[in-house]
Order: sequence, then structure tokens, then C-alpha cells
Amino acid sequence: MLGPVLIAGQTRAQDQSTQLDDIVVEGRTLSEAVRQFVDDVIAAPLDRGPARWTRRVCVGVVNLRPEAGQVIADRVGMLAADTGLPVGEPGCGPNILVMATDDGAALAQAMSVSNPRIFRPGYAGATLGSVALERFQSTDDAIRWWHVSVPIETGHNTVAVRLPGRDAPLVQQDASRLTTRIRNDLAGVFVILDINRAAGLSFQQIGDYIGMVALAQIDPEADTRGNDTILNLFEEGRAVDAATDWDRSFLASLYAAELNQRRANAQSGEISSIMIRDRRAAQRETNDSAPQR
Repeated sequence: MLGPVLIAGQTRAQDQSTQLDDIVVEGRTLSEAVRQFVDDVIAAPLDRGPARWTRRVCVGVVNLRPEAGQVIADRVGMLAADTGLPVGEPGCGPNILVMATDDGAALAQAMSVSNPRIFRPGYAGATLGSVALERFQSTDDAIRWWHVSVPIETGHNTVAVRLPGRDAPLVQQDASRLTTRIRNDLAGVFVILDINRAAGLSFQQIGDYIGMVALAQIDPEADTRGNDTILNLFEEGRAVDAATDWDRSFLASLYAAELNQRRANAQSGEISSIMIRDRRAAQRETNDSAPQR
């Protein structure tokens, strides 16, 4: 069991951006940086757009002292609330479950073997598949996660795929070749925290990192080193203290986007467009408030 902080005190990542009339981020325009980031970090099941929560989120943390678990739950809840999601009160049934352990791989393997239907529910579009599950079981990452999503028919708010043991649903087809009536909802997220590999980090940092990967389908292998993001928490020399403006902009854009485009890459493009507008507005506000020489 751990206290509220593993080892306190972290170095804030240095700002790598250069401000020009057309904003440049590490040699790329803002538009290029945003689109690359969104394309790299989102990892949705095959032929599915990015899933997100459409109902109350409830964070459960186990195997930590209550005060430590509360820090993590609060940080995830704050990021969720920032996107407009309702957050469950203490004691609610968790749909985001964070489990601390001293052997992440062993716990991941034991859980996926003993509860195969939870990790592979048996319907199309639920998870990233067997290769991703093998990585979840075997990686040595300090934090690993597993998303379960479900396609939903928006008109009637009903499941749009055949669930095991049930009849195939009747799904109203959209006449448009560009839009769809099917959205993808997050149904559950499992997060495993390896406390030994996370040594040196505060629970605030850990909570914000978990918030990012629990509220969006983040690719654990995405290269995010060119961006100011909490996802760089485990990159040597680039650790950040908390979720950044970039992170909050990404999550806000994900949850603001109208993801009714039929093609998954068009949905990612919609998220990117909103995030680009948000970052440009933030930059203008910064420039307007800067002292004039």
C-alpha cells in the first residue's frame, strides 16, 4: 500500500514551441502538429471511429490507500467534468477501474484469462483485438489500459451489433454515403498501475495520465514526444506535472465533435479541426494579453 505520493517533486517539461505569425510547433505548423497528434494517439477498433463516454463516468481505485486512490479518482473526475461529462459520487459502480499492483503483467494476464468475455466481449467493434490484448498482457509499461466500446444506433440509443446470445438488432440505415447513425460509446476501461515502475511520480501526475487514457482511446505506442502532453510522463527528461492545455484541448475537441461521419478518418479530421480552432484562439488570447513593447 502506498501513501499519497510515491516521490514528490518533478521537473516541468521545457516549452519546445516557437511562436510565429503562423504558429509553429517544433518545426511544424499548428495544423500539422494537431492533425499528426490526433492521428497518432487515437486507437479505435477496426472500421470504427473513436469512442467516448456518453453517460456518467465512475472511477474506482483499488489496492491503494484511500487517500492515494482518492487523488487519482479526483484527477480523472476533474478531466471528465471539464469535457462536460457527469461524474459519479463516491460508492458508484465503477466503469473506469484502476488497479494498483507490484506486477502489472501478472495481473493483466490473470484478469484476461479468468475473465475472457470482459476483455473480448464477442461482438464486432468492442476492442482492438488479440494482438493488442497480448500487448496489454506482456508490456512492461508502468500504466497499461484496456478499452471496451460498443456501437450504438443514435436514433433509438440502442446497441447496433449482435450481442452473444441475442438476436441481431434492427438498425435503421442512413441513406447518406457520408454520414452514419452509428456512434461508438465507451462501455468500460481497465487500467493497471505498476507501482514499482511508477516510482518517482506523484499521484496527481498519475491521475492526470490515467484520465487521458480513460477518457479517450489512446494508442499506448503513440509517439507524442513532439507535443506538450501528459502522455510524455514516462519519457526521460520530458515529464510534466499535470495535464496540459494541449491535453485539455484534445479532450474538449473529442467530446465537442459531431462524430457522425461514416469514415473513421473523417471523424478524426473533425476532432482535429476543432482542436486547431481552439489552439489558435488560445494563442490569440495569449498574444493579446502580452505586454506591448
